[in-house]
Amino acid sequence: MASLLAKTFASPSKLRPFVSAVKYLTAVGLTTHLVRAVHCSAPACSDEVSKAQAATKTREPTIFSKILDKSIPADIIYEDDKCLAFRDVSPQAPVHFLVIPRKPLANLSDAQPEDEMLLGHLLLVARVVAEQEKLEKGYRVVINNGPDAAQSVYHLHIHVMGGRQMGWPPG
Repeated sequence: MASLLAKTFASPSKLRPFVSAVKYLTAVGLTTHLVRAVHCSAPACSDEVSKAQAATKTREPTIFSKILDKSIPADIIYEDDKCLAFRDVSPQAPVHFLVIPRKPLANLSDAQPEDEMLLGHLLLVARVVAEQEKLEKGYRVVINNGPDAAQSVYHLHIHVMGGRQMGWPPG
């Protein structure tokens, strides 16, 4: 991190206010906000984090339930009686699609033992569609669960991303 700071701040006098801010945030217990701000500074990332922090579980229809009932259009690439897969409108990789269950589950934490078959089905559909999308060299499967994981839509969804080399660790 020191080299990043050295590149960011041309002189020690420019670094002093930053160091003071870090000391203050540490003293009041807000360093996680600083880490998030430094680590996730890309506009798309900060936008999703902001959306996730503002999102709440409600009984209101989500954008995904509206895609399921076809009141909102989507580029659907797979559909069966249990789930639907469609291209992400804000792709983070050359291939980025979502797999969502028809059953309204807000997130993975809400899944119950009786959802075991459905959850397995969603992962198998992710694999089938990844093959259909020619992701032979690999792909990443992500489930965001809650605000700290940047879940911005409270309808369980699986992100499948591929078509490029992914970095590690992921986020």
